[in-house]
Formats: sequence, C-alpha cells, structure tokens
Amino acid sequence: MCPYHFEPIGWVHSPYKEKFAIPRQPGLVTAAQSHIRLRSDCNREEILRGLSGFSHLWLVFVFHEALRADWKPMVRPPRLGGNQKVGVFASRSPFRPNPIGLSVVTLEDIKQVNGQWQVHIGGGDLLDQTPILDIKPYIPYADSHPDARGDYAQEAPVTLDKIEFSALASEQITHLEQKYPRLHTLITQVLSQQPEPAYHNTNACAHTAARVYGMALYDLNVRWVRQQEGLVVTEVTPLG
Repeated sequence: MCPYHFEPIGWVHSPYKEKFAIPRQPGLVTAAQSHIRLRSDCNREEILRGLSGFSHLWLVFVFHEALRADWKPMVRPPRLGGNQKVGVFASRSPFRPNPIGLSVVTLEDIKQVNGQWQVHIGGGDLLDQTPILDIKPYIPYADSHPDARGDYAQEAPVTLDKIEFSALASEQITHLEQKYPRLHTLITQVLSQQPEPAYHNTNACAHTAARVYGMALYDLNVRWVRQQEGLVVTEVTPLG
C-alpha cells in the first residue's frame, strides 16, 4: 500500500509554547485565544467563504512534537491517574501509529492582516506552531450526541477553585495585560486544570506542597506553588 503524504494548510499561533500545562482537551480554557495562519497557496478569501456562519470548527492537526519511529499499543491516560493502561485507540494520547489529533474550537473571527488571512479561534488545546491539516465546520445536528457514553472520561475533569496570586504576581499581570488581554483569566483557567503530574496531585506530603512549578504562556514564565487547599501564583516574568 502506498503511503499518504499531506502538507499542512496552516499553522497555529497559540499562547502555549510548551506541552506542559496545555489543557488535556479543547474547550476547558476559554480564555486561550489563538489563530491559524494559512500557508501561501491557501491564503485566499474564497477558501474561507461561508465559514463565518459557523460557531465552532473541527481542526485536524499533527502532534508535531510527538513524532517518533516507535509507538506502544497501550498508554496511561492522565484521567486514570497515570497508573492504569488502556489501548491507544481508547485514548487521545499524542503517541499513536499516526500522530494526528482532532479538536473542536470556537470560531472567534476571520480577518486579513497585512495580506495574510487568519482564522481566530478560542478554547484551543494546541501547542504553538502546530501544523493544521484541515479545517471543517462543526455541524450541530450531526456532531452533537447528548446521549454519548464516555467510559472513564464521561464527566469533565475536576477543577481547582482556589487559585491565588501574590502581590508581586498581581502587579506584574496588571502591567502585562496591556499586551496580553485577559492574562489573569488565562492563567487562572489553565491552573484550575491542575496541570501538575497526577501523582503529585494525589501526594499531599510536605515536600510536594513546597514544590515550585513553572509554565510558559506566550513569552512569559508563570511560576506557582501548590498549597494544601490550592495554588499560589508567585511571579510572572518574561522568558529568557
């Protein structure tokens, strides 16, 4: 059988500069604003004509930082605490026979900037520079199934309500929001998903509580510590 070859139709520009802390599913962090920059031969108005009538889109993409020659038939989903295995086809792991992903996002805007068409999306879970293979409209009557069964992922993950900001972090964010609107909300929503490894969340010993975490959002380094009842953002500084 001949192999198939696909070229990306565009690339995502998102606030997520590294895999750590990216939401595990789309739609969980609504403040995450991204856009798709179309490649040169797709950079034309007519290819997008009619798309603005849809509220949501399907994005078919490549897990470009999960490319590897080998893959395993069983994986450990984070929703099962990273301890139980299921078949890779029963998961959304990026490590698959073909590293292709599928996400549903909100369509926020379509506009042309300096001759470049951009598709602006919300609620994405995509790493910055993710290659997009296709964009498809979300069709409510066909794509929504309220009676669907989701086995171990039937319900949305439990979120953390208590997220606080130090005086320093609050002051830094106030200044940074001139460049990054809704930065406070974005950080809060990302951290509410408890991005730390699952075994850290279930281990409430003293050394875990004192652990300092960091994540990259845009070109910023967000640092926080876990306390007994929640998280405290300690500082938000430029990367580098």
